[in-house]
Amino acid sequence: MTVLHLADETEAADLAAFLSRLLHYDRGAAVRLQAAGTALAVFGRPPSFEVLAIRAVRLAKPYEKGLDVTLDVTVSVGELLDSVDETAATAAVPGAVTGPPWTGVLPPRGGWRPEPGLLGPAALHALVDASVTEFRARTRDLASEQRTRTTLDGIGRDIWSRPVGETRLPVRAVHAAQSLGFLRPAREPGEDGAGAPMLFSSGPWLRLRTPYGSIAVRTGGPGLGMLGVSVR
Repeated sequence: MTVLHLADETEAADLAAFLSRLLHYDRGAAVRLQAAGTALAVFGRPPSFEVLAIRAVRLAKPYEKGLDVTLDVTVSVGELLDSVDETAATAAVPGAVTGPPWTGVLPPRGGWRPEPGLLGPAALHALVDASVTEFRARTRDLASEQRTRTTLDGIGRDIWSRPVGETRLPVRAVHAAQSLGFLRPAREPGEDGAGAPMLFSSGPWLRLRTPYGSIAVRTGGPGLGMLGVSVR
């Protein structure tokens, strides 16, 4: 079994936290792992948000297994989480699983360019909070016979597909970033978040990048542009 040596205990703890959050939304979740050199990319897809979540993990030494110098495999989130040893800063790569369709539709590696118009961290948090409040209020006001999945999905589609500020980024991408721990609140009074998020585009893809991870969404056409409903 291949063992990944992570850069330190903090990297191991952050990876474990990310995997735990993915399991919160899907107990049978899978992730696609790609490693080359001292970088490991972990791709996941929380179903409630219909986005790709990407966690970059630093490795203590370049990945290498025999003649292979790169890793590209889809594995069970639960099995990978069980293998993480935070004290030793290691993670064993479980056996490969049959990947769900999204694992074959990943964002491009390059060609990303900055996009203007993204709100600051505090405003992004406020936007998500206001959207959650609106969703709960609108669903609470429904008569019992109106509380159908179709109606709830319609309300969610209206709220979470709205653009963020002057960008094409849907609100659900920011909601996902906040829920997965990528968009963190200010640590001190008056501080506008712990690291400013940035927005990039490459073809049909948008990528919300923060110091803790990225959220990618494909706009237009088939793929990850559909909308799920979540207030968690």
